[in-house]
Amino acid sequence: MKTLGGFSAFVPAPLPPKLDYGQDLVLALSRADAALSELSIAGEQLPNPHLLIAPYLRQEAVLSSRIEGTRTTLSELLMDEVAAAPPERDPNDLREVRNYMEALEYGLARLSELPLSLRFVRELHERLMQGVRGAHMTPGEFRRSQNWIGPPGCTLANATYVPPPVDEMTRALGDWELFLHDQTSLPDLVQCALMHEHFEAIHPFLDGNGRVGRLLITLFLTERGRLTQPLLYLSAYIEAHRSDYYDALLRVRTEGDWESWLLFFLRGVQETAVAAAAQARKIMRIREEYQQLLQDHAKALALVDEVLSTPYITVAHAQKVLGVSNPTARTAVSAMVDAGLLAEVGERKWRRLYVARPVLDVLRTPLETM
Repeated sequence: MKTLGGFSAFVPAPLPPKLDYGQDLVLALSRADAALSELSIAGEQLPNPHLLIAPYLRQEAVLSSRIEGTRTTLSELLMDEVAAAPPERDPNDLREVRNYMEALEYGLARLSELPLSLRFVRELHERLMQGVRGAHMTPGEFRRSQNWIGPPGCTLANATYVPPPVDEMTRALGDWELFLHDQTSLPDLVQCALMHEHFEAIHPFLDGNGRVGRLLITLFLTERGRLTQPLLYLSAYIEAHRSDYYDALLRVRTEGDWESWLLFFLRGVQETAVAAAAQARKIMRIREEYQQLLQDHAKALALVDEVLSTPYITVAHAQKVLGVSNPTARTAVSAMVDAGLLAEVGERKWRRLYVARPVLDVLRTPLETM
């Protein structure tokens, strides 16, 4: 801790800490490693990885944004993609969720050109914060002033947590970047957990630190080759165990309790990987069923992967996806309705909206049960 001008700020020590690999930690690491490996293998075997990458990315965007107070639902996000979002939904909420998706997609593509680094993090933050609430808080730039965390209206004097002052923040970020580039000293999952905790402790941006920190988990595991496809996202687990998450982070700073944090993180990886693999199997079973039922309807069959990725659809969207005339698209959608694979949503006089309900139910599962 460092006391400045009447308030105390936390200055993290360089990583890695000295860790005691006791029985509980070794077992948790083994189970998380096994679950992650199974998910990675499942990703390699997918006939069309985009079928799961796109839905998982949307789930993560919705839940990571929800942790920060954005209330957009998965259904609203999916409906917005086919120009059918409810008019009462705050467009700022939708934009924040979309920015999260775009930042993650950008980061995954950028990994082929730039390793995880401070420059990478600034680029990620710039895309996350562009044009949304908080956009005035210097997107893509590390803070030049003190920030703090606590309930609305709190001050530095009574904040729940005060990150390091700017000078110490700059030094800590340099140490954090060096730690990122060390690929030999620690198991990948342990290093990922330490990387995430330290980023949140440094809190280098005026806004968006939590979202960037959660993005870095998937990007780190992808860069290390632990994920063949970006299919693991921890926001569902963190949202479901939010108080435990913050308590574990706080105990690292107040008590040096790394074991509790590592156990929390590794359990999250294990449970999330197991759930993601099960979800992948369900989506593939639905795909096989839909293809079987539509084998005599070529254009409708061509829509199957689209509704698996985005279960809401309109005739206009089907027309765009298929590259056909409006009557042909309408016939394809009707074939799916007749086969019981799509159902009309509500009563709309124009731009009728349809949903593949079994697909939507599968995609909603991690948002509702973890």
